[in-house]
Amino acid sequence: MNIVEVLQEELNIRAEQVEAVIRLIDEGNTIPFIARYRKEQHGGLNDEILRNLDERLRYLRNLEERKRKNKKVEKSC
Repeated sequence: MNIVEVLQEELNIRAEQVEAVIRLIDEGNTIPFIARYRKEQHGGLNDEILRNLDERLRYLRNLEERKRKNKKVEKSC
């Protein structure tokens, strides 16, 4: 699963915007900081979209991690 593509489709925003926000989140920036001070990097997405992206990103990353762990368990059996 490509997380960027999933988020792009779900939130109806450009892939570049998704990638920029993911990069900013991974650098440790908070959503309020990103919304207020990094508008030029993400194309001016509003707070609601940024929060939804953050929540879905965490969910999808956790889902990928669980899938990977399950595959490891299956292979070891």
